[in-house]
Amino acid sequence: MTLDFMPWEASLEAVDRSVPDNHLFTFRLAAPLSFTPGQFAEISVPGIGAFAVSPAFCRDTEVLIACIRRAGRVTSALYTQDIGARLGIRGPFGDGFPLDAFEGHDALLVAGGLGMAPLMSLLDALLRRRDRVGQVTLLYGSRDPSGILFRRELGEIAASGEARVLFTVDFAAELPWEEGAFVCRVGLVNELFSEVSLVAENTTAAVCGPPAMYGCVLEQLAGMGIPAQRIFATLERRMKCGIGQCCHCVTAGTFICREGPVFSLARLRAMPGAI
Repeated sequence: MTLDFMPWEASLEAVDRSVPDNHLFTFRLAAPLSFTPGQFAEISVPGIGAFAVSPAFCRDTEVLIACIRRAGRVTSALYTQDIGARLGIRGPFGDGFPLDAFEGHDALLVAGGLGMAPLMSLLDALLRRRDRVGQVTLLYGSRDPSGILFRRELGEIAASGEARVLFTVDFAAELPWEEGAFVCRVGLVNELFSEVSLVAENTTAAVCGPPAMYGCVLEQLAGMGIPAQRIFATLERRMKCGIGQCCHCVTAGTFICREGPVFSLARLRAMPGAI
């Protein structure tokens, strides 16, 4: 983790616009940066401001790939940038998902909406450690089929058999994908739990999604028998400056940006108001 406010130079290399208002941006870095899944970066648009985001892939230290929602002044400005535009990036910040906690265990990833972005980097990292991780399952809930992120990548993973992938959407006029391991249902993401066969005491779980999802999903996983110290959630939505200076993220006396944003459920239970 760096405490420097000075951003590294980066350029906008590519934009995948396949999902409206949730585009996938690729930034070419002037200097290599190494992220682990769940850590976050600060991306700055000159003259406008900066925002925090978790990379969607952590393979390449020369580029940063992030799924960014158009949700405010700075992200809206980013959406207007041309390919080749000069931007700034700071990071990596925070502690990410503890990959060692997944070794020797089955992995259950539960994502909601844009929460799929940081879990995509975790899923990718786990599949690159395939010989050290047991069965990998991803449960992913989206508002509707058009909002599903990383559809191509997840389809390829499901087809390869490397992980079991199940989708659920809140609304759908039709469900065009239901073949083999690539399944989509209508309903809430936790309704998929009944379709997952797991040995709870040998499972490590990771959750990322809207705040309302945490309130039920985390304790439901614990109720299934997964140890609270092996259920992890990220509070990345609280990030601001990234270095504990603005206090925007402080919750229950804890600087989320410095001690998180990934916490175990065991820790979150001792942080009132965190979820």
